[in-house]
This record gives sequence, structure tokens and C-alpha cells, in this order.
Amino acid sequence: MPRIFLPLAEIKPGLLSITGKDARYLTAVLRCRAGDPVTVCDNACKAYPGRIIRPSRQEVIVEITGAGICPDTEPSLQITLLQGLLKGDKMDLVIQKATELGVSEIIPVITGRSQIRETRKLERWRKIAQESSRQSGRVGVPAVHDTVDVDYLLARQPVPERGIIFWEEGGESLSTIMGRFMGRKAIELFTGPEGGFSGEEVRALRETGFSVATLGRRILRAETAAVVALGIVQYQAGELAR
Repeated sequence: MPRIFLPLAEIKPGLLSITGKDARYLTAVLRCRAGDPVTVCDNACKAYPGRIIRPSRQEVIVEITGAGICPDTEPSLQITLLQGLLKGDKMDLVIQKATELGVSEIIPVITGRSQIRETRKLERWRKIAQESSRQSGRVGVPAVHDTVDVDYLLARQPVPERGIIFWEEGGESLSTIMGRFMGRKAIELFTGPEGGFSGEEVRALRETGFSVATLGRRILRAETAAVVALGIVQYQAGELAR
């Protein structure tokens, strides 16, 4: 069923006007017609059933036909992915797959070994996150934040068991570390850029509350490491077993 994301304030009982790219998506891409069902999500974990009344490329009129419900598609563990900034389309892949795996927030981070130091792809990444949420049946879209420097993270007040940083040069097994996070409602996961993290960065981040984990004896590509880490954490938290 077609799925559209709108701000909560715009979703009201009765008729709803959908314009812009969402109208074009419904009519030009999905070729929806009058009478077709549609789901409108408020990005606050509620989905509203609706029916298309009058479609056009400029405006689609939708009738909200029922109350908002909370489908069991959003994980109970709130994951913030801190991703070392990647070059090319690797960041696109990470954002797409991280969204499918249920992350709540994504923060691109410039580290000492990042091969690129700035980006103008923020709006592209947000679009990818929304499209991935739509495809995977989520009712929320993860927030994709502006890029930050690793020094910003290091300047934060230390918090015990803040999260996990993944380092190819060593660390505890992820299953061992996850035992300390069971029952938590939120966690930060930090995966590095193509060159990984420096030892100095890892030691400094550990002091702010990160546990250091390894993903095994093989060195994974940066984009692979992010997806694998998210998958394991979600499984350990019981989110992939339901």
C-alpha cells in the first residue's frame, strides 16, 4: 500500500491535500487512481488509513478514513548511528540500510582519517532515509543530522555506557558488550570512515563512555561494518527475532 509521510499538524480527520513531490510520487510513480487506499504516516509512530479521492500531479486529495494506529514496526531500542563520513555513494548505502534496520538518528562525523571533510548531500540523505522508511514499512523516518566533527563528540559530558565504537584493531566481542546494555532504551553506535579510527580517537572516545568492540578477525569495509554492527545489535536486543 502506498505510504506518505507528513508532519503531524497536517494530518486531520476528513480531507487532506497532498502536494509537491508526494503528489507526483503517488500519481506519476505509483499511478494511483481515485479509490485507491493509501497510508499517511505522521513520523511520530502513527499511521492513518486513507483513500484517494481526487488525484493529479499537482495535488492529491486523500480522505482519512480511520484513527491513527501504532504498528509494531519501530524498535524499542533507540539507536543513534554515528557514521564516519564516507566518500562516493557509500554513505547513501549506509543510510538506506541503517533506516531499514530501524535506527532512530544518523549523524555523519568527520574524523581524523575521513577522506572527505565536507559534504552538500544532506538533503539527498534525508530523501534516501524517507524512501527507505517507506519501502520497509516504517512509520517513522530517522533524523539525518548535519555533519559534525569528532571533537564535538569528545567535548560532550561523559556518560557511563553511552554506546559502542567499532575498531578493527581490537576490543571486546560485541556479544559480551551487549550484555551490559540489555534493558537500555537508547544506545549510540560509532563506525569509522574508510581509514578507520586512530588509537588516540578510540582512547578519547572511551573516556566519554564508549565501549570498544571488534567485529571479528577480518577487516570489513566501512559500509559493511556499519550494516553488520547494526544487524548484530538489533538481533542481540531482540528486534530481529520478533
